Amino acid sequence: MPSYVRTELRPGGFAIVWLEREPVNLMDLTMWQQLMSALQDLEDNQEVRGVIFASGLKREVFTAGNDIKELYAPQTSMSRYRDFWVTSNVFLARLYRSPLVTLAAIKGACPAGGCCLSLCCDVRIMTEQGHIGLNEVAIGISVPLYWGRLMARIVGAKTAEHLCKFAVLLGPKDAAAVGLVDKLVPSSEQLLPAAVAAMADLLKQPDSGRMIVKSRFRDEFSHEWEAYPEQEVPGAWAMLAAPATVKALEATLQRLSGKKAKSKL
Repeated sequence: MPSYVRTELRPGGFAIVWLEREPVNLMDLTMWQQLMSALQDLEDNQEVRGVIFASGLKREVFTAGNDIKELYAPQTSMSRYRDFWVTSNVFLARLYRSPLVTLAAIKGACPAGGCCLSLCCDVRIMTEQGHIGLNEVAIGISVPLYWGRLMARIVGAKTAEHLCKFAVLLGPKDAAAVGLVDKLVPSSEQLLPAAVAAMADLLKQPDSGRMIVKSRFRDEFSHEWEAYPEQEVPGAWAMLAAPATVKALEATLQRLSGKKAKSKL
């Protein structure tokens, strides 16, 4: 099995989880499985109190989002889709309530699946070049229920509805203005140092009180989210297998066929 996720333990009680699937970190079943395993290992390690998620790619991309091949019905199956969808959403739900301090270091482009991963983190730091948002509608599918609800918890219902409904990808300054990201840095060279400094500052506080507060705000929503994907699969698969959706995703694949990136999810 290829390795797309690498964990680097750092002094000071935190780790960096590097996403490293060239060229654009397309998130397929294997990557989501490896992210799940990495998170579980870190939560089981009593020496680790925080984790930074970062892109190890050469280009300015955090992740291009879900691999469309996992969603394009003619190239997959309902069984494979179930594994993909349940695994990805269970990981996201668990990340959202993780007792660790979680931080997304967002380098460049961060649509849909990457946006949702970052929204699950406690803190988001982004470069001043790039974009972020849940833009599934642009390729003919809906924003997943709990992804939209998660965004609403962060930026408010009215703003989240507008952004999701019209597939808006915000630039960094606009994303910061609505609270989608917490801090901007001028360049990718400054991103990791800023993330490490922020993590060190966050870890100055004792864990016990923070963990209780986080659980009170997040546990109920997270457990509801974790239980939902299995129920969602039949309806979601019916949508993906519908002729109109297949046609829309096929058009997206054709449009991107001359590019290395094959996702906007």
